[in-house]
Amino acid sequence: AMAQAALGAAGLHLYELNKLRVLEPEVAAQTAQLREECRAFVDKTAEFQKIVGSLIELVDQLAKAAESEKMKAIGARNLLKSIAKQREAQEQQLQALIAEKKMQLERYRIEYETLCKIEADQNEFIDQFIFQK
Repeated sequence: AMAQAALGAAGLHLYELNKLRVLEPEVAAQTAQLREECRAFVDKTAEFQKIVGSLIELVDQLAKAAESEKMKAIGARNLLKSIAKQREAQEQQLQALIAEKKMQLERYRIEYETLCKIEADQNEFIDQFIFQK
């Protein structure tokens, strides 16, 4: 114990297995503890970076998926617009065809009435011709 006190006064300290060191045992223990805490901190920082990295990757994937769905929605909307325009054009064509057929029907009706009148006139002429004989 007296030897340790003399060494301590000289700034030297005996450790386990009689190793001679300059640091006081308490300072050495604190240094070792600090080293362990730093190592743990570095490990946790690395783990945190890994987590952040995978989170960024996930957010990127979600952004790409959202962009893809947005493009699909835009495509579907454009398709619906073009279908609506096609339907409108078809409807206009059919309306024009209906108008044309109505005019044709009116011509046929007038022609029919004219033919009926001619038939009536001819029948009347025949009747008069028969009665004259």
